[in-house]
Amino acid sequence: MQMSNKDYQKYVQKKAQKSPLGKNMLLAFLVGGAICVIGQAIMNLAMSQGMPKGEASSLTTICLVGLSALLTGLNWYNKIARYAGAGTLVPVTGFANAVVSPAIDFKSEGMVTGMAAKMFLVAGPVIVYGTLASALYGIILLLL
Repeated sequence: MQMSNKDYQKYVQKKAQKSPLGKNMLLAFLVGGAICVIGQAIMNLAMSQGMPKGEASSLTTICLVGLSALLTGLNWYNKIARYAGAGTLVPVTGFANAVVSPAIDFKSEGMVTGMAAKMFLVAGPVIVYGTLASALYGIILLLL
C-alpha cells in the first residue's frame, strides 16, 4: 500500500498521543521545585552548623550531584524523569544524570573504551561550550 506524504502525515497525527501539556508543566514545576527545596534544605542545614554561605553552596551542589548519580545508578532517576519530565532535567541533577547514564550504558565495553570514553557523550558539548562562553563573557566583561 502506497501512501503519499500528506496521507502519511495525517495518519501519524491521528495515531500520535496528545500530550497533556498542563499536567506535564505542573509535574515539571513540582518535581523541579522539590529538587530545589531539597537543595535549599541541605544549604540551610550546612549554614546552621556554622558553614559559610559559599562553602554551603558548594556542599549543596556536591550533595545534589552525588544524590543524582546514586539515583541514576539505581535506575530510580529515570523513573522519576519519566514521571516529571523536564523538572528533573533543568537543575544540576539533570546534568549529573547526563554524565552518569552514558557511563552506565557503556560499562560493558570496558573501563577505558566504554565508561571513560562515553561518559561525556551527552554532557561533553555542554561542558565545552559552557566553558568557552564563560571565557568569552569574561573577556567582554574585562574590556567593558
